[in-house]
Amino acid sequence: MNIFVGSLPFSIEEADLRESFEAYGAVDSVKIITDKFTGRSKGFGFVEMPNDSEAQKAIDELNGATVQGRSIVVNKSEPKPEGERRSFNNNRGGDSRGGYGNNRGGNDRGGNRGGY
Repeated sequence: MNIFVGSLPFSIEEADLRESFEAYGAVDSVKIITDKFTGRSKGFGFVEMPNDSEAQKAIDELNGATVQGRSIVVNKSEPKPEGERRSFNNNRGGDSRGGYGNNRGGNDRGGNRGGY
């Protein structure tokens, strides 16, 4: 079973995470996701355990546990459906006016100042 682990302390190492999960059974792999430019942890990772019942016990007992002062989130990792994967090209479609400097409605706060 592939397990998502979130809200990790940025200082935690993969070996520490592996040790936490090995208390519940065999661990195939541990991967903490890092920023490709800075190399700093993004605060989440994945643990793969071959035995589903051991993995479920780890999820049940570690979800909400405190690790280095942070309450972690642990649940079964579900793959994203193909249609929801992020595209890395700039063809986003839809309205591409952006969110800055084009605030023509809504938060006007103090009278109608016209379209700026």
